[in-house]
Amino acid sequence: MTDETPNLHMLNLVVADMTASLEFYRRLGVAAAQDAQPTGAHLQLRMPSGFSLELDTAESARRWHAGWRADPSSARVVIGFSLPIRQAVDDCYAELTSAGYAGRQPPFDAYWGARYAIVADPDGNDVGLMSPIDESRRARPAGGSPAP
Repeated sequence: MTDETPNLHMLNLVVADMTASLEFYRRLGVAAAQDAQPTGAHLQLRMPSGFSLELDTAESARRWHAGWRADPSSARVVIGFSLPIRQAVDDCYAELTSAGYAGRQPPFDAYWGARYAIVADPDGNDVGLMSPIDESRRARPAGGSPAP
């Protein structure tokens, strides 16, 4: 693994009803932009600390999580860690899977412009590994991410 420490930066929830979820978190006091619309497949709620609560519909999760596609009941939450460079995602994924942790989504160039992968922790919780977003690498989703 690289010398840079991963930074906990996001909690991603796969939600059944985007409208109901957005209303719940707004009532809880999470500051959602007033123009945030629950009509899309993905919604990012940025905390004052910079931490991000992200909501995704099943439709959205199918695009970026091969393990979830294979078994939707296997995960509803992804704990997200940011890594400083794209190669660090591959290195961290390789180190963790070679140590015996389950790979749930191998590293790939995600349509939102980041390098992304998912491993399972010892209790089966999904842990996302993401590089910084490179705007020049953004693309329209073209099917699902690569299978594990």
